[in-house]
Amino acid sequence: MSAPRLAHADEAGALRDLVRAAYAIYIPRLGREPAPMQDDYGARIAAGEAWVLEQDGALVGALVLEDEPDALMLYNIAVAPTAQGQGVGKRLIAFTEAEARRRGHAVLRLFTNEKMVENVAMYPRLGFIETHRGSEAGHRRVYFEKRL
Repeated sequence: MSAPRLAHADEAGALRDLVRAAYAIYIPRLGREPAPMQDDYGARIAAGEAWVLEQDGALVGALVLEDEPDALMLYNIAVAPTAQGQGVGKRLIAFTEAEARRRGHAVLRLFTNEKMVENVAMYPRLGFIETHRGSEAGHRRVYFEKRL
């Protein structure tokens, strides 16, 4: 498996498909598509915010990273269902932490839907601290940060 790399313009459809497959499990729980399923991946790629991880020529992981004035925001992390449970997510998180440091950030932020209870439980195990909860765009979100 190679290191994550910036997504190419011709990968917008494949990136969208990966994200949709990764988040599909949450639709019944949320009663609607999670926000990452509706993102514009062509625009994310053009902005230099979309990263992908390949394995055997297929996309198995994706990240959307946004610079904030005082932190790097991990806006989206997705692992293809066929690659889940193989350490791809941890590898993507480790890359994100290194990328934040490379960009000069001492803080990494992310949020998840509060009904994605697996994520709410997982992020503290990876060193993230819950900072607050709130509603945004009709989604109940749990916000986390990690000091690097």
